[in-house]
Amino acid sequence: MSDENKAVVRRLIDAFNDGRLDDGAALLAEGYVYRGPAGDMHGPQGWKQLAAMYRSAFPDVVLTIDQQIAEGDTVATRFTARGTHRGELAGVAPSGRYITLPCLMFTRLVKGIVVEDFEQFDQLGMFQAIGKLPAIAASA
Repeated sequence: MSDENKAVVRRLIDAFNDGRLDDGAALLAEGYVYRGPAGDMHGPQGWKQLAAMYRSAFPDVVLTIDQQIAEGDTVATRFTARGTHRGELAGVAPSGRYITLPCLMFTRLVKGIVVEDFEQFDQLGMFQAIGKLPAIAASA
């Protein structure tokens, strides 16, 4: 089951990368919950809204899977998001800056359907990279 669950998560990431949000949403349970830096999102529609927000802010975004580990009903995926900030994000005007953002997601599945995602990434670093916040200088 672990390999099958990893394949479902890869299909979800591929759907996000290709902008096939309906295909991605079809992999999610009606009671799906996303928990992450952007807040909690619920259901396939919530996932589509979140995905559309990031794809609008970074139209060339690509998520590259660096590592996946599966145990039981959970898949841990370490991936890197890369893209150019060409659209508004959380009130931040497009900066034209290219960013590289390491991310970690834990996905729980039941019978091959995604029921929950828990994502972590350096949100502060992302906002610094697009110019919303100043970089913090290292103290001597």
